[in-house]
Amino acid sequence: MGKKSRGTKPAKQRMPFVARTFEGLPSEGDWVALREFVPSATAVVRLRDGGTVRICSLLPGAGAGLVRPDGEIWVGLQVMHNHGDISRDLAHVIETARETEPGTPIRMTSPGVGARLQDLIDPESDFRVELHEGFDWWLVEEDRGSSQAAAALEEANATVAPTTRLTATESAYVTHMGDHAYLRWIMLDEEGPLLDAFARLRAAGTDRLGEGTELIGIFRAHGLLVPVWELDGVGAEELDAAVPDFTAVLEEAKGSTDELTSEERTARRELVSRQVTIR
Repeated sequence: MGKKSRGTKPAKQRMPFVARTFEGLPSEGDWVALREFVPSATAVVRLRDGGTVRICSLLPGAGAGLVRPDGEIWVGLQVMHNHGDISRDLAHVIETARETEPGTPIRMTSPGVGARLQDLIDPESDFRVELHEGFDWWLVEEDRGSSQAAAALEEANATVAPTTRLTATESAYVTHMGDHAYLRWIMLDEEGPLLDAFARLRAAGTDRLGEGTELIGIFRAHGLLVPVWELDGVGAEELDAAVPDFTAVLEEAKGSTDELTSEERTARRELVSRQVTIR
C-alpha cells in the first residue's frame, strides 16, 4: 500500500479587488482623505452591534491596529497592506482586535473572504473627523515619561503638515507644505461627468475658487476624483466663503448635455494626463 497523501491546508480565498472600497460608509470622502493624505486625525465610528471603534489616520509604526489598555479598538488607515479590498482588510483588523488582549498591537494577516466595513459599521453612525496638530494622542499616561516614546513622538510630529478641513462642504482639506498650500477636495460624483464638467470650467476659465487659487490637477483615490488647487495666500475661511458659488457653477456644468467643444476636449485631455491613481 502506498503512503497516504499528506493533506495541505487550503489557502484562504482572496477578496476580489474593489476600487471604490469605502462606498456606502458614513462620510466616504473623509475615509479617503484620512487614508491618503491627512497626517494626524481620528474619528469614532459606531458598529452595528453597538460598540465603537476609533479610526486613525496613522498609528505608531504604521500599524494596522491596536487594542488600548482600556479596551478601545484603534484602526490605522495609512498602512501598506492591500489584499484586494481595503474595506475587508480593515474589517479583519476589527475582528482580530475583538479577540485580542488590551494593550496589544494588531498585526495584519491575509484576511481572506469575509465581512467588510460596510457589514460591521452602523450606516447611521457619525464620522466626525478630529484633526490633531501632532501625534500626542498616541500616548497612554505611563508612556509620557519615557524618553524612547518622547523621541518617537518628536520624530512623528516633525512630519505633520498643518491641515484644515473646510466646513462649507464635505471632504475638502487645506494642507500647508513648507511655502506651498493646497486644497484637495474629494468628490463623490461619477468620474466621466465630473471630468466633463471640470473640462468645461477649465476651458471657460472658471475652475478657480476665487483669486489666489489655481486648479493644478486631479488625481484618483479609491474610485473617486480629487481635484487639487494650489493656493496663494488664501485661507480656509476665504475658501469656505467661495465654495457655494463654485459649487453652483460646477453643478451647472455637470448638468450640461451639450457635446464638449474642441477647447473643452483639449482641457479634458490635459486634466486626464495629470491624473495619478492612488489606491
